[in-house]
Amino acid sequence: MAIGDTMSGSTFVIDLGMFPVETVQQISELQSAPVRGGEITIIRGLDRSRVFTDWIHTTFTKGAADDARQDITVTVMDLNKNPVKRIRLSRAWASDWHGQSRQGGADELATEAVTITYEGVEVENA
Repeated sequence: MAIGDTMSGSTFVIDLGMFPVETVQQISELQSAPVRGGEITIIRGLDRSRVFTDWIHTTFTKGAADDARQDITVTVMDLNKNPVKRIRLSRAWASDWHGQSRQGGADELATEAVTITYEGVEVENA
């Protein structure tokens, strides 16, 4: 999987700091150069992790303030829940948010897209 690919079909575990806070099914738009920062978009259910939701809210409230930034690790899991790749994002913050437009009574799950901006990235095989 190359940086910049849309990554779906696997499971992704999101760590905020040192603690796993959420598991999602889709991540897209990982854009980066090897040393510089970039962006990643996480597609998540609206009823997901309160810790991650609170952090997203804090970064929007404080902007890119130093105390709102966190290191995030995205672990790509295979179909058997084994880690295959780790993407470490340093000094990250939520920079954009989009809710999904839905019709009442629709069978699909409500999701949101959160764009995470970061200052550095390391990608390693697990």
